[in-house]
Amino acid sequence: MADATGVLMAAAVQLAATEDVDANRAAAAAWIDGAADRGAELIVLPEYAQHCSATLAETAPDAAEPLDGPFVSMLAERAAAHDALVVAGLVERTDAGPSNTVVAVDATGLRVAYRKVHLYDAFGSSESDWLTPGDPAQVPVVDFRGTRIGIQTCYDLRFPESTRRLVDAGADVVLVPAEWVRGPQKERHWTTLVTARAIESTVHVVAAGQAPPLGVGCSLIADPMGIPLAALGDGEGIAIAPIDPAVTAATRRRNPSLANRRYRIA
Repeated sequence: MADATGVLMAAAVQLAATEDVDANRAAAAAWIDGAADRGAELIVLPEYAQHCSATLAETAPDAAEPLDGPFVSMLAERAAAHDALVVAGLVERTDAGPSNTVVAVDATGLRVAYRKVHLYDAFGSSESDWLTPGDPAQVPVVDFRGTRIGIQTCYDLRFPESTRRLVDAGADVVLVPAEWVRGPQKERHWTTLVTARAIESTVHVVAAGQAPPLGVGCSLIADPMGIPLAALGDGEGIAIAPIDPAVTAATRRRNPSLANRRYRIA
C-alpha cells in the first residue's frame, strides 16, 4: 500500500506481445506478479498487450475481446490478488467495431476503459482503416489511493492538449501504454515526448512500451522535472520508481507553469 506520505510505487512493464492471445495473457499475468513482488502498486503494461502483430489490420479484428473476456478478467484477478491498479491495452470487441482500448482495473474491478482518440495514421500506418476511434470527450482519470491518475495511449502523446486535459481534470500522474512503432528517430521521439509531457504539465509520467521486434522499447518513468527515475533499453523488463506527491508539489512551487497559464483547453 501507499505509505503515510502518499508515495505510490509504479511499474512500467516492457514486454513483446505476439499474435497468440493465450500466451500473451499468461505472460502478462507473470509480469504483473513480478512487478507486484518488487513492491509495485501501480502496474502499467503496454498498448496491445493482449494481441500484437506486424499486420494488426489483418489479425486484430479476429483477436478482439469484450471487456468481460479472458484478458480483462485476468487483469482483474491479478489486481485483486495484489491489491494493485493494473493498466493494459487490448483490442476490444465493440458493436461499432474493434477499438484500441486501455483498461484500468483494481481490486474492485474495472475502473476505466479508455478508447484511443488519436488513431495512428502516420509514418506509413493507418489505424483508422480498421479501428473505431474513441470519443474525444473522454477524460480518463481515476483515483487510486489518494492519487489522481490519467490515461492516454501511444500516439496521443504527440498531442500535448491530450495530456493537459487530464491534468486539468486533476491528474498528477499520466500513464502512457504504447506500442511505439520502430523507425528512424522513433526512440528519440518517444523519450523526448514523454519527458516533454512531464515537464510542461509538471506530472509524473509512466510510459510502458512494447519491446522489439515491433516496438522501440525504452519504457521509462519520468518525474515532473522530466528526469527519468527508471528506464529500460530494448529488452523485456520492469522499470520501477516511486510516485511521490511531495515531489510534484515542490516542483509546482518552483515551476508554477500550470498556475501561470493564460489559456485553457476547452
